[in-house]
Amino acid sequence: MTRTTEIAINHDAVGLASLTSDGGYLEYTKAANPIASGSIPPIPIVQFSADLHGSGPSRVIPLDIAERLGCGSPASSASLMANFVRVQAGDRIATANRATSHLLYALQGEGVVQFGDTRIPYRSGDLITLPCGPDPTVVAHEDSVFYWVNDEPLLRYLGVAPVSPQFRPTLYPREKSRAALQEAASDALAAQRSRISVLLTNAHFPQTLTITHVLWAMLGILPVGANQLPHAHKSVALDLILECKPGCYTLVSERVDEHGNLIDPIRVPWEGGGAFITPPGWWHSHHNESGEVAYLMPIQDAGLHTYLRTLDIQFHRSNVT
Repeated sequence: MTRTTEIAINHDAVGLASLTSDGGYLEYTKAANPIASGSIPPIPIVQFSADLHGSGPSRVIPLDIAERLGCGSPASSASLMANFVRVQAGDRIATANRATSHLLYALQGEGVVQFGDTRIPYRSGDLITLPCGPDPTVVAHEDSVFYWVNDEPLLRYLGVAPVSPQFRPTLYPREKSRAALQEAASDALAAQRSRISVLLTNAHFPQTLTITHVLWAMLGILPVGANQLPHAHKSVALDLILECKPGCYTLVSERVDEHGNLIDPIRVPWEGGGAFITPPGWWHSHHNESGEVAYLMPIQDAGLHTYLRTLDIQFHRSNVT
């Protein structure tokens, strides 16, 4: 057996150059942290104004920062793609399904999302999740705007195509999600918690407790005068601001001091109907100096991170949980 193997290797020696040409070797400290060394760009803080979807024809508006990420195809982060989708009344628009998870939040309008033989009615404030399968088509009865997030960049990086739906199309009506949020806000212990929010879940994912196996979505309320203490997590956040008045903002920083204060933070002002990217691993806190209650929905790749046991969400020790 050994002799046969040696003969085969020697016989094919002429092809060894092509088999070894892509291989390389780097000393550990030069390769262990490619972000610090500059070989891979970090995920930046980027804002996307509501003006992008405020008017104009029916269209998909990619929130694409692939060039800044060094990705070969459209992406809003290494694993997720976010878009605004504007559909004028009476129009329909198809969104290509090349992902395992789609989240569509209706910022405004009324109509139907067609998914194969399934028709899902929507109104402003409703949220829909869809698995892989047919191309979803939005049929607008009124002028409509969606925030659409999917995991297509992750699949492109892996070089795979979605073939098996992991959950069923699911509708989260505004009335139910807002009622759940109000219940959380009315809890006697709400004032002692680091935030007032509810996580949207799916019965198919009892381990991760997330809205899909890849995506994580939180509906949160930011009370008047709130100054949340900093937290951080390894998942990227594609934050959507649902409702707010001027005076709401997020502070983002790579580091905090021993008292939980952000060091040289970047201020990201909120805009109703706008979105921004919070980089993974960065500390951030939300603040409301507007005089009115505000609402937000962070959407993350935390379903994947939770399953991999890498989410590592941290609250500064002075946070009350």
